[in-house]
This record gives sequence, C-alpha cells and structure tokens, in this order.
Amino acid sequence: MGFVYICQKIDVVKTVGFYTLGCKMNYAETETLSRKMKDAGFQQVKFTDEADYYVVNSCSVTESANKKSRQAIRGAHRRNPNALIIVVGCYAQLKPKEIADIDGVALVLGVKEKFNIVDRIREYEMCGCAVQQVSAIDEVNDFSYAYSCSERTRAFLKVQDGCNYRCSYCTIPLARGKSRNPSIQSLVKQAEEISSRGVKEIVLSGINIGDFGQSTGETFFDLIRALAKVSGIERYRISSIEPNLLTSEVIDFVAQSNVFMPHFHIPLQCGCDEVLRLMRRRYNTDFFRKKIEEVRAKIPDAFIGMDVMVGSMGETDEYFRKSYDFVKSLGVSFVHVFTYSEREQTDALKIKPHVQESVRTARSVELHALSEQMHQEFYKKFDGQIRPVLIETRMRDGYQVGFTDNYIRVQTKIPYNAHNQIVTVKLQYKNGIMYGELPTEQ
Repeated sequence: MGFVYICQKIDVVKTVGFYTLGCKMNYAETETLSRKMKDAGFQQVKFTDEADYYVVNSCSVTESANKKSRQAIRGAHRRNPNALIIVVGCYAQLKPKEIADIDGVALVLGVKEKFNIVDRIREYEMCGCAVQQVSAIDEVNDFSYAYSCSERTRAFLKVQDGCNYRCSYCTIPLARGKSRNPSIQSLVKQAEEISSRGVKEIVLSGINIGDFGQSTGETFFDLIRALAKVSGIERYRISSIEPNLLTSEVIDFVAQSNVFMPHFHIPLQCGCDEVLRLMRRRYNTDFFRKKIEEVRAKIPDAFIGMDVMVGSMGETDEYFRKSYDFVKSLGVSFVHVFTYSEREQTDALKIKPHVQESVRTARSVELHALSEQMHQEFYKKFDGQIRPVLIETRMRDGYQVGFTDNYIRVQTKIPYNAHNQIVTVKLQYKNGIMYGELPTEQ
C-alpha cells in the first residue's frame, strides 16, 4: 500500500511517496504522517509514480519483514536514483546503520523522531546532510497519537504503544519501547474526531492494549466504558489482547454492550506448556482454555481468533503435536499462523533444538489447513441466521461486501448503494462463502 504527495514550495514541486509494511499500528501511523503532510500543503498521488522523496514505514517482526523493507527502499531508488529516501518504523529503530548503508537512504528516523518528519525533511533541504536520528529505546517516553480511517467505514485508533513483556522470541520492546498510553479523555476526543468523519467502526489498536494505563493509572476497562459513550460510533472491535489481560469485567462489558462487537483475538503462540515456558509467556494452556470457555459461556456467538507460532526454538515434533492437538480441541473461529524467525538480541537464540526451515514450513501448512477448517465450521454455524452487516466495499459483479457483528465476511446484493450503512441480512452459506439476502420485510 502506498501514497504519494505533491508539495508546492514557491516555484518547486516536491513529490513524496509513502509505503507501509507490517501491522495496523504502522498503517495508522503512516496515515497520521500523511495527514500532517496534507496539512502542510501536500497533495496525494500514486506511490508508483516517480517521486522526489520516498518514505518507507518499515517492519521488523521477522527477517522476511526486514527483506520486504529493503526491497521497498531499493525499488524506490530504482524508480528515481536521485530521490531522497526516508525510513521510519521498527526496522529503522533496530538497525539504523544497516538501513543507512542502502543506496538512496538519506534519513533514518526512530520511534521518537518519526513524527517530526516534516521538520527533518526541511532540515535536509537546507543542508543536504544525511542523518540517522534514532534515540535509544529507553529514552522513548512520549506517546504519539495516530489513527487511520482511509476506508471511511472502519478506523484503527492507536490507544497504546510499546510493551513491558520480555517474551524470549520478540524484539518489539527493543523496537517500540516500554508500554505507554495517553489519557482516556484524549482518546475520547480522537474517537469523536473519527466519528465526525462519518466512520461507523473503530478498531482499538496497540502493541499490548490490555496493558493500557501504565502511563496514566487508568485501565483498559475504564477506556472501553468511556469510548462506548462516543456519539456516532456504532461499532468497536478490540484488537489482539493478551489472555492474562482479558479480564472478566471486560468480557462481561462486551457481552452486554451494543457497540462493542462479539469479537476477540487472543494470542496463544503455542498450545504446549513446555514451549510456553521457553517463550516466557504469562499463562499456560489450562488458563488459556478457561479464558476461551469464559468468552463462549458469556458470548456464545463470539468470533474468537488467535495467533499461533510454529517452528520456535525448542519446539520438538512432540511439542508441536501437543500444540496442534490443543488448538484443534479449542475449535476457535480462526488461527493466524506465523512461522518463527530468528531475531537478534533475543534470548530465544540460546534455546535448543533449532527447527529446520523445511520442518517449520510443513508445520505451518498443517496448521493453516486446520485454521481454514475451523473458520469454515464457524461460518456454517450461522447459516440461516439474521445478522447486521456493515457494508464496506462493492465488488465488480454487483455484490456489496461487509462484516457481521461477529466478523463474518458477507457478500450481498442490495438494490441500492449501502456503503457505510449497517443492514440486516439473512445469512446463506454456500461453497465456503457467506452470502446475505435482505429479509422479505425489508
């Protein structure tokens, strides 16, 4: 995904292209940077155009993410060898020198510096000096507001950043810093601003959102209660939340709320206690199962997704089989499967045995197949039900597409443009696709 902006400065037109990799947080932050540039007089055009400046918002969650970031940088340089390339994001924070050595890169901005990108560009225009501005991560204390709402029907609101956990495989604390958040009052104002743009749905995003309150002494429960009162927002979704931070009061609130959707994404990472200990996760499989059972008991129709890593250090064939069987026994709605990637400066590198790439791939394929099976089983459960759908897009064949409250993707033919409207449809499952028909009374 990319954007390019044109800036008129006296008699010179400067073009700037944005390219984003990684998580929804990165997309929210890129769109916030783009709004800053628009306010400064920039105009959007395509990223694939030749530009004077390119900004790559990088990701570093895996080595593959690093590679994609480098490819984006080199692609921009090939498009215009004279362009100024600016790199921000997690990869920039973790490996600024490695990035600065790539042809065309002039500015590398860390977590603390990236939201001053316009000032850094202007400084470069004045002196022409390549700069690495990357503060030590323990110096990062401020929270930078961000949200994205380019889809107009759904916005991603950043409510928290950083993480105080030290999972053995993860570099996020090194790339994002410690857990921090703004006040609830300020986030309510952000939600009101999003509402004024006509957006119907907000996804609460962060690195470890259940840890909300480290900076302000508030709680995540306090936050969702306050946001539920914002006028105009008809749907909220909670992005990934740690099982040990998904409290009973949060589940109870969602169960009774008209605006917080029956939708949870709870990272498991591995369904084997021995591996969870190696990962330094803060729960075991018994705790996780009870959390899933609690959600199901209170919200029977809830969509429950989870993350599972395959091929991590120490994951023997026996441990993987235990994990697979545990995941299968939960019967959740969807599993986001991802493959372990060695990350520098992590304690996981000391763990044995090392899992071969071919074995990691085979395990990933197996879990992906299980996820697809469970996803389809979840869809089938709702065949024939009547549920509300927020229409988001229109397909070329005449279908309009949206999601139910419990996150089922629905294709429906409606005799009018229902974009950004919530319509009630009768669900019909057919060949792996959920269709929706308007009830006869409509």
